Amino acid sequence: MGKIIIIGTGFSGSILARKIAEECGRKVKIVEKRPHIGGNAYDEYDENGILIQKYGPHFLNTNNYEVIKFLKKYSELFRYDVKLLSFIDGNYVRLPFNFRTMQQLVGDENSVELLKALRTEFAGRDRVPIFELLSSKNEKIQSYGELLFEKAYRTYTSKQWGIPPEEIDKSVLERVPMAMNFDERYLNKDFQYLPKNGFTKLFENLLDHENIEVKLNCDAFAHISFDEENAIVKYDGENVDLLVFTGAIDELFGLKFSRLPYRSLEIKYEYFNTEKVLPCEIISYPQADGYTRKTEYKQFTYEMGKCEKTVVATEYPLEYAPDDPKANIPYYPVLTEESQMIYQKYLDEVGKYKNIVLCGRLAEFKYYNMDICIEHALEKFEEIKERLG
Repeated sequence: MGKIIIIGTGFSGSILARKIAEECGRKVKIVEKRPHIGGNAYDEYDENGILIQKYGPHFLNTNNYEVIKFLKKYSELFRYDVKLLSFIDGNYVRLPFNFRTMQQLVGDENSVELLKALRTEFAGRDRVPIFELLSSKNEKIQSYGELLFEKAYRTYTSKQWGIPPEEIDKSVLERVPMAMNFDERYLNKDFQYLPKNGFTKLFENLLDHENIEVKLNCDAFAHISFDEENAIVKYDGENVDLLVFTGAIDELFGLKFSRLPYRSLEIKYEYFNTEKVLPCEIISYPQADGYTRKTEYKQFTYEMGKCEKTVVATEYPLEYAPDDPKANIPYYPVLTEESQMIYQKYLDEVGKYKNIVLCGRLAEFKYYNMDICIEHALEKFEEIKERLG
């Protein structure tokens, strides 16, 4: 049997490594360019015992209990319903935008008729994308949709993605729809958890198998070559049965069809000599200059106990630039009509090689939420298992 190489130790790569090693009984080498496992879900404890998610906050939210059931094999989880706020016009309003948000923005008296209209037009609906409010034939609903779009969606999107919201794929803006009730949970998902000991510990357990070799601080591109004649990709000049790639697909092919756009983040940390600073764990700032949100990690560190200090992380979105130390990590694919046409060219290139499998947000150029990423990796494994025989 030939080698199996996996590039990237995030959820996609780590799940596939474990499943292949355990269920197929195959040796797997998983390669990571960073000095740690876990991809952008990596976390670590600071000197105060606060668990910091180095690349921004991550939560486990899903309607598919199989995802939670799988993760419970590798980590003790605790229930955590995410409830966030947004800072608009000098006030904290509930996020997701719900009926309470609407009352805060237009006033209780003005909300009476609007509530009736929303409940009538969207009867039986729990969450509704902003575009449905904007396209409503009801003037009150449409007017409120425009208010919400201009005060929150337009400003936040322009900062987060670096382009006007009209250019971004609708699926991105529909990720946080308006709640047609007073539900305060950020996402309407049945199962919401966090790992008690952090995501890094979960990844350590995932990759702890005799058939898995982990190689950190390794530039995989220096080891990968393409044999066009035999339609295979090689690693260290040797044939491999399978190369699972979870990184940026344009970089795998040396930017052959130009660079795909990704967004990065510069995260700045500020410590305070107090137990708590923010009114909730995460706050979005659509109207702020340069930054999009703040996270106070102490508020969702399991059994934090008494700690006289706290830390707030502020996120500043930037265009991904590999040579810029502030922006050299790709976080989010920028989904536009043009970028998806470029991606299709790379996808066609992948199709020329019979031993490459793509999996994950960067490789598949999709803005997967964590639960979908995990679900997708489990589904991808079934394809790989059949392929490996």
